Amino acid sequence: MTQLPTIALSVRQPWAWAIIHAGKNIENRGHVAITKGGMSRRRIAIHASKGMTRDEYVHAYDFMRSINVACPPAGALIRGAIIGSVEVVDIVTRSSSPWFFGPRGLVLRDPIACEPVPASGALGYFMWKQGGAIEPTLKWMRPKSDAAPDPVVEQATSDLFQQLSNRPGSEDER
Repeated sequence: MTQLPTIALSVRQPWAWAIIHAGKNIENRGHVAITKGGMSRRRIAIHASKGMTRDEYVHAYDFMRSINVACPPAGALIRGAIIGSVEVVDIVTRSSSPWFFGPRGLVLRDPIACEPVPASGALGYFMWKQGGAIEPTLKWMRPKSDAAPDPVVEQATSDLFQQLSNRPGSEDER
């Protein structure tokens, strides 16, 4: 395993996943979080925080979909662990990146994934240490068998079938 930085930043899922796997090149933070959190330019570990509500997930899922990023199912996202590292190369107040919401953003590059390493998170930059366990999948994150269809899963499935039926050579064109 590649040596991980000793300094980490805790990010809620699925945003942490997007930093490591989907080209999220800005991590949005407020001025106080950046100054009091000791945030600066350096390579840092990305900690996927333990918390993630259904509303947070749906909001992030919808945003990622709007910029053509396929967000994984909630139950597939690791929580409570270091999931990779990234280089912080700048701190900006403006950016043309679709990931920038402001008021400030850490500009990120060169993400490197790692096997999840269980660890507790903290606010701002923090020195992390291995320990604890990866968070279990919560009930709302699990696929439902008998229950009403999940709107997030239902929408993704209907979009997939729509895309397939509009492909050249589909049944409609034969």
